[in-house]
Amino acid sequence: MLQRRGGGPAGRGWRRLLCTVVIGALVAGGLGGFVVWQNTYALREERVVLRHHGHRLEGVLATPPAGEGPFGLVVFVHGDGPTDATHDTFYRPLWESFARAGYASLSFSKPGVAGSGGDWLEQSMDDRADETLAAVAWARGRPGIDGRRIGLWGASQAGWVLPKVAAKDGRLQFVIAVSPAVNWLRQGRYNLLAELREEGADRRRIAEALRRRETTLRLLRRGASYEEYRATVSRAGDSADITPRRWRFITRNHTADAVADLRVMRGTPVLLVLAGHDVHVDVAETEAVYRRILPASTLSVEHYPHATHSLVDHAVERSPLRLTATAVIAPRKLYADGFLERQARFLRLRGNGAGEGPS
Repeated sequence: MLQRRGGGPAGRGWRRLLCTVVIGALVAGGLGGFVVWQNTYALREERVVLRHHGHRLEGVLATPPAGEGPFGLVVFVHGDGPTDATHDTFYRPLWESFARAGYASLSFSKPGVAGSGGDWLEQSMDDRADETLAAVAWARGRPGIDGRRIGLWGASQAGWVLPKVAAKDGRLQFVIAVSPAVNWLRQGRYNLLAELREEGADRRRIAEALRRRETTLRLLRRGASYEEYRATVSRAGDSADITPRRWRFITRNHTADAVADLRVMRGTPVLLVLAGHDVHVDVAETEAVYRRILPASTLSVEHYPHATHSLVDHAVERSPLRLTATAVIAPRKLYADGFLERQARFLRLRGNGAGEGPS
């Protein structure tokens, strides 16, 4: 595949099943109250709706637990995959940390997910940027939101959306980019090779994978249909592991590159967050490009050597049982040490205006 999912802990199906098992065991053991407490956040959540290009997008506006504001606002931009507004609840620890810094959070379910209309696989990165700009415009007219203190948070595939939005909206106060890629095709090659190395693939298997990839790239470059893609890989004795809808999505987006938009958004303060165990994104390339293009005065870079692409501790993510137990029993501990606190600190440094919450 040329683009893998990112932006949050993976494996939704088995995670839900394991969560059910773990919760049942804890409740049976008398620890249900503790689990409920650990999954209760110091937030006020309001269901909101954005109408964009004829579609209804369902979302959540999470505000600090007290006060009427005006609060600063973090608008969330998802990574790849069918992500709902809370990202299966994994955003809530972030929302809580931002609320402590005096900021609300706004997140919409992707088109076709959790009640939102449309189909996210029919979107280009430009479409996603337009959708985010609409969310920002909606928020600026919202009572209780300080329109001067609105910024973006995005992960993984959002790396192609955040710079587009910031390039078009010079009023944004900041951008927080978590594990962003720069170039779609180079990211896909890096991801392929990194996963093969993790699996212990030999040189023959790596060479075969690169050959299949080159075949797919040639088809993409000439705009081949899904039927042609499937026929080509079948003749080569390979399986067509991409669905028709996914093929169309890749066809629309495989030329994505963030460089031009990064050059335009040079004045926007950016927090770049990078993980040491990222098999999805070449963090060395990402950091080099961001440092080359963005002024040092506007760029902050944070490294988490023991974290994965999703900023979860590497040892935790490698164990499905430990990952699920942590998600249920202590969800704030899913993320790498210091990740939540440092992002909140970044927001506090952006401005200490009205509505700032307790430290």
